[in-house]
Amino acid sequence: MLTLHHLRIGRSIFTVWLAEELELDYQIQEYLRNPETMRAPATLKNVNPLGRSPAIEDDGMVLCESGAITCYLLEKYDPDHKFSPRRTDLQAWAEYMQWLVYPEASVFAPLFMRMLAMRSAEAKPFLESYSAPEIALHFGHIANKLAGNEFILGDNISGADFGISYVIGLGERLGAIADYPTLTAYLARNRARPAFVRALARGVE
Repeated sequence: MLTLHHLRIGRSIFTVWLAEELELDYQIQEYLRNPETMRAPATLKNVNPLGRSPAIEDDGMVLCESGAITCYLLEKYDPDHKFSPRRTDLQAWAEYMQWLVYPEASVFAPLFMRMLAMRSAEAKPFLESYSAPEIALHFGHIANKLAGNEFILGDNISGADFGISYVIGLGERLGAIADYPTLTAYLARNRARPAFVRALARGVE
């Protein structure tokens, strides 16, 4: 059976959501953060040497990194390509892959800097001087892409929407999306999906 290693308060809830969208038979191994440091427990390193989540175990294989997990689960469990274009349509597939890797590759870093700035008065001016314009750049870019669309690539949800939803949700917690009603509406639509509601019921964010 597929096992999803889920660290509470973090990005792995979006892998749980994907599993629910795919209607997979899976089990969750849950980990709780240290309440003082907010770090993952050392036991998570038994699965991923970096101590990071999400991680999955499937057919004797351990796989880490959100984007890689999304690609693997869709390749194996979505033969009808409900959540990704077929590679025979190379341009559509390339655009999909661009948006799939974009959240972790580009958007997360300035959000993480803002998170650090909120925890450190000394570092705040330096970190905010870089993160604020970068966050505005990325969220403006995502909002423009979503204009008139239900999801990031059009009217249908795709594997790219899970990572995009993660960084927008993080932006919401950091007070960074108030000026972007398009992003707020997109996040609300995704959170209202039955599969997302079930994911929260199985692995509280």
